[in-house]
Amino acid sequence: MIEHIDTLDSLNKHAPIKDKLVSAHMTIKKSLPFIARIAIALYDPETRVLKTFLHSSEDDNPLENYQALIDDAPSLKKILDKGLPRVINNMLTFDDGSKEHTRRIGRVGYAASYTMPMFNDGDFLGFVFFNSMEPDVFNEQALNQIDIFGHMVSLMIIKEISTIKTLAAALRTTGRITHLRDPETGSHLDRMSRYSRMIASALADKYELKDDYIEHIFMFSPLHDIGKIGIPDNILMKPGKLDHEEMEVMKSHTVKGREIVDEILNNFGLDGIDYVNILRNIAEFHHESVNGAGYPSGITGDQIPLEARIVAVADIFDALTSKRPYKEAWTNEAAIETLKQLAGEKLDRDCVDALSDNMEEVENIQQFFKENIYG
Repeated sequence: MIEHIDTLDSLNKHAPIKDKLVSAHMTIKKSLPFIARIAIALYDPETRVLKTFLHSSEDDNPLENYQALIDDAPSLKKILDKGLPRVINNMLTFDDGSKEHTRRIGRVGYAASYTMPMFNDGDFLGFVFFNSMEPDVFNEQALNQIDIFGHMVSLMIIKEISTIKTLAAALRTTGRITHLRDPETGSHLDRMSRYSRMIASALADKYELKDDYIEHIFMFSPLHDIGKIGIPDNILMKPGKLDHEEMEVMKSHTVKGREIVDEILNNFGLDGIDYVNILRNIAEFHHESVNGAGYPSGITGDQIPLEARIVAVADIFDALTSKRPYKEAWTNEAAIETLKQLAGEKLDRDCVDALSDNMEEVENIQQFFKENIYG
């Protein structure tokens, strides 16, 4: 018998996907020492936006919290259109140096890159980037090895994203089976999840937020009100104002949400999802107030998880600016003025400022995800 240590054994263990990517990179460097960085960008098919997600380098990431339309990255769009990888063996001769992402990469000193598109059953998910500080290293022999590692990394990412989608589908299906109706429109969830991501991105420098944390807020924020599954129809769908007892029942949706999330995570064996506490915190604490007057726990200020403070601002802003059976849509200006009045009392001031300082992006989201007669 020959004893052999599996060089990728770390991938068998429960660990954050960031740690697994770093471990995979360390293994790759044993065969291909010129690989200085592996990075992942995810694609939002609804908005055609590419978003940075993960990277393996220990140094500052040149594209932290970066996003761009794929149409503004012609060379990457060409990869998608052809479905084939891209090899750049000398960045100095690359003809797309006018783009912001290309300039940032160039400033770090990367001299060559290999870009592989990620697909899951034919659906485009994003890109895997392999960067090198040395030019002319991606020869045919090296590429044959990198392709294997690239697909391994892709499968890691696909598993992570697919698991989250399974969780979200399970939660939403539970709601449909229980009540056969959805109290919030798809457009509302599309908008508020992107507002949440925008707010988190704007706060990234101050709170030292990483791309994967921000992306998980985006993915989990639409599930903030999952606890309303447990609220009786006569209260949830009541057209008029709730009385005190009814309001207390309605408030219980936050605790019910946390309980539902925990039960489904357990039943589906999904406890290993990265950042799953973000989902728990969003479901349970998105109605807390920074002055302690919220529910269910009456916690204050920084005691409220940041992700819950972010989602609270995104959710309230979209509720104010959306038409409902009982109200007309407010203007953005009126809604922002109200949020500023609530800042420091009910809402987190940094989150409110992050939203109000990015109104151009807010308006782009509103234009893209307009309400219609079908909700």
